[in-house]
Amino acid sequence: MKLSESLARLRYGLFPDHLVGEVLSKRWTDNAIPLVFLLATVIGVGTAIPDFFSLASLADASRQLGEFAIVVMGLTIVMLGGGIDLSVGATFALSAFASVAVIYIMGGPIWLALLAALATGAIVGAANGVLIGYLRLRAFLTTLVTFTILHAIYSILVVNFSAQVQLADVQTPIWDFIGDGGAAGFPISLIVAVLVAILAHVFISRSRPGWHVLAVGGSRRSAFNAGISVRRTVFMTYMISGLCSGLAGFLIGARLSGVGPGTGAGLEILALTAGVVGGNSLGGGRGSIAKGLMGAVIVLILTNGLIRLGFTSGTNQMVLGVVLALAVFLDVRWLKNRSKVLAKVYVAPVYSALPSTPSAEPDSGSPFALNDRLAETEFIGLGEIEGPEDVILDEDDNLYCGTRNGEVVRFLAPDYKQWEVFAHTGGFPLGLAFDRAGALTVCVGAMGLYSVARDRTVTRLSAETNRTPFSILDDARLRDPNDCDIAPDGRIFFTDSTTRYDAHDWALDSVESRPTGRLLVYDPRNGRTRTVLRGMSYLNGVCMAHDGQSLFLAESWACRVHRYWFDGPKAGRLDCVIAAMPGYPDNINRASDGGYWMAWLGMRTPSYDLALRKPGMRKRMTRRLPQDDWLFPNINTGGVVKFDENGAITEVLGNLGGHSHPMVTSMREHKGALYVGGILNNRIGRYRLEGADPSWTGMRSYWGEGR
Repeated sequence: MKLSESLARLRYGLFPDHLVGEVLSKRWTDNAIPLVFLLATVIGVGTAIPDFFSLASLADASRQLGEFAIVVMGLTIVMLGGGIDLSVGATFALSAFASVAVIYIMGGPIWLALLAALATGAIVGAANGVLIGYLRLRAFLTTLVTFTILHAIYSILVVNFSAQVQLADVQTPIWDFIGDGGAAGFPISLIVAVLVAILAHVFISRSRPGWHVLAVGGSRRSAFNAGISVRRTVFMTYMISGLCSGLAGFLIGARLSGVGPGTGAGLEILALTAGVVGGNSLGGGRGSIAKGLMGAVIVLILTNGLIRLGFTSGTNQMVLGVVLALAVFLDVRWLKNRSKVLAKVYVAPVYSALPSTPSAEPDSGSPFALNDRLAETEFIGLGEIEGPEDVILDEDDNLYCGTRNGEVVRFLAPDYKQWEVFAHTGGFPLGLAFDRAGALTVCVGAMGLYSVARDRTVTRLSAETNRTPFSILDDARLRDPNDCDIAPDGRIFFTDSTTRYDAHDWALDSVESRPTGRLLVYDPRNGRTRTVLRGMSYLNGVCMAHDGQSLFLAESWACRVHRYWFDGPKAGRLDCVIAAMPGYPDNINRASDGGYWMAWLGMRTPSYDLALRKPGMRKRMTRRLPQDDWLFPNINTGGVVKFDENGAITEVLGNLGGHSHPMVTSMREHKGALYVGGILNNRIGRYRLEGADPSWTGMRSYWGEGR
């Protein structure tokens, strides 16, 4: 190995570049910026003001935080729905006045004061909801007008009734307790805010109406087309915002035992800043209650810190304006460029040197030498199906295959001219296998392992496995379930070719060539799936050996075949039976003579073999060139090979002209014929095998005559 290649192996093998892309692809990374900002704010203010986080200071600040956080949570729900509410400050003030008026002017009970505050908020929220949700007016202008009207009403009420409130001789211990008391050392307002936060989080993340809010905020047209009542959902968000402002107004009314001209002044800007600084998108559909709470803490620390440092209110507003502008800029830029950033950093190639192999050139004398025998295949379903990645036959000679339309198609014996949709899976059916009861087991790309019963009932068997400890990527989810086979005891062994890419992105996995494929087993006795083997380079085909105790595995990008013993005296042993091939192996299936058929989905090329030893070049290629100009494995020419128990090649079938089956991903022997499928083909091929047992079928080989 050259020195440069040794260094490349060390550089791209030791440094986990792929972790950057995996971290950025996680949804929780949206919380990273506000979390860092929060920590920086706490450290900065705490350093500048040594006693800022003293117990006495925190006790007073926590009361403010409770009231402010409730307003922010209401506004956050409006923002998640794609709206904005500039009237929260005026609603907050008017609700506070309503509660104070009940106590000090009317002499009413506490529950009536709370009801008055909530009713005030609800009325304002309903008005905004009707105007914006049902009449479809602009949210910014509508809530700005609402703010102006409410502020004017509040100012009139304060001027006319503030003296009566201040001179009232009313003693209400419960009212005072709500404002100044607490429980377990925590102010009532903070406890209420925590309860509201829990309810709001459950509402947004765990309830159907909350999902509707996110859907409407993400795309109102798509939400409408999906059957969601967009107008009702928008109305609901403004109602919730109004109720939150009303509740917060009640709490501040109790804390201050009155109201004044400055109550709620500038609160809408503070709340909006908190929502955006916390990481909630102004465009809607992206954010959470937790982000709103983080933003509330940041804004409250900043404002109180600036006041403690002696800055004027004008400076406070200027700082908050700068913070808001910066948060909006980051939100817009990140939302616009996130996919571009991920596209540039996610693909992280590694060094991969394939061993030299005998030639596949015709008449080369190599055991892998291709020929043109597959040109003699008969076509089944020509032009009627798309993407039969795997094919299989039942005991009645009917032929099954998956299609890229998400259907399992059945061609009826004996001439296969008529076909029907046997089942609809909703994804791309790949590997197929029949169990002892005649149910069809299907690997569905990006979805999981499914079973189709004889009565065509589709059942999901597995969609996840045990997660790798300390893995950033959630590899519990099945991303590319590819091929499956069934052991004599009913356990289903199947491959998940890559944990980093979905089935349709298999080509990106080939460019990266990172060994993330795995072998899984599903046990129908307990319904559990576990990982058996990891660290394979696009693990693909799997076939139960004739001994019933081991299976063969095709490792596509490594161009090799393994044998794994899952039972018997050699249980747990993994042997490489074919170390190097000139083609990329795909599905493997039994042959009538005791051997095994294996598909080559494509052939190795010198240019791509060289590129695999140049991870830096592949990395620059993915960042600088459009994907259409990337180097990929050659999948335009493939074939079929047969090998014995020891991995010796005994037969090769090819199609040099490429007119019949240029790409082969599967084949099944059945009663003297070989049925050939290909994921990019629009037909199934049938090739007559000379000397093959005309009575042999896969079903009898697996389950015998009396199953």
